[in-house]
Amino acid sequence: MRPKKAQPVGALLKELFRSPDIAIKIAEGSMPETWRKVVGPVVAAQTRQVRLLRGVLYVHVSSSVIRQELMMQREALTAALNQEAGFYIVKSVAVQ
Repeated sequence: MRPKKAQPVGALLKELFRSPDIAIKIAEGSMPETWRKVVGPVVAAQTRQVRLLRGVLYVHVSSSVIRQELMMQREALTAALNQEAGFYIVKSVAVQ
């Protein structure tokens, strides 16, 4: 088997990152930054931990007032997070 035509490393990496599986993993890994973009700096400052496990985004918030507000807006947050990520990776948000 003959090797394909040589390509620049940058072009190969671009092609690799366009792969749906890789792109989804990158979006999952950048979920804390996506959370900051969606909720804004005030809520992000009160957020202690953001992690995504099996489609559920677990968020620990130190303020009970903000926690209650986020709990009432879980569906809207889910939609905004998925839109910002570019993939449907967040099935629900659990605010703790």
